[in-house]
Amino acid sequence: MQARNFITPLLGFAGAALIVTVVAAGDQAAPKPQVPSPKPQAPSPKPLSGPVRTRVSTPPLPNVGFAPVRPMDVVRATYDFAAQHPEILKYVPCYCGCGEQGHKANESCFVARRDPKGNVLQWDEHGFGCTICVDVARESMQLYNSGADVNSIRAAIEKRWAPGNAAGRTPTPAPPAKK
Repeated sequence: MQARNFITPLLGFAGAALIVTVVAAGDQAAPKPQVPSPKPQAPSPKPLSGPVRTRVSTPPLPNVGFAPVRPMDVVRATYDFAAQHPEILKYVPCYCGCGEQGHKANESCFVARRDPKGNVLQWDEHGFGCTICVDVARESMQLYNSGADVNSIRAAIEKRWAPGNAAGRTPTPAPPAKK
């Protein structure tokens, strides 16, 4: 009986020491959470001359019943760019031959109708199935986001796409002259 009285406090002391050791070791072994350094911000696109525009409203993208030609996030971004920046894409030609469908510029590959305020009322589904339309719009968007103006964007697109594709070029008007 005396041995049991001696062992019980000893086990209690050993258990407490073990808990303290495990907790202390856990504190030392656990890495300190690192606070991520802020990511460098990309420069904002340079605004075009004129009044600041608000975002236009758009309907949901349609379910076209087939897989788009590019990943959906790319297609979604090009449709949004076409909706928000007609002042760019209405001056950028498309080279896929869609002029035969009545398209006048790359904007037409994505936007079928707008209201008088510029809000998109109806999408053109052609952009879902045409790599040229999506790629021209995506390159235009990247150039715009890097600060290029509409004249520079048009020149870059023509330089890249016109050779070998001139027959498929839409009848796109030239952008306004630089001031």
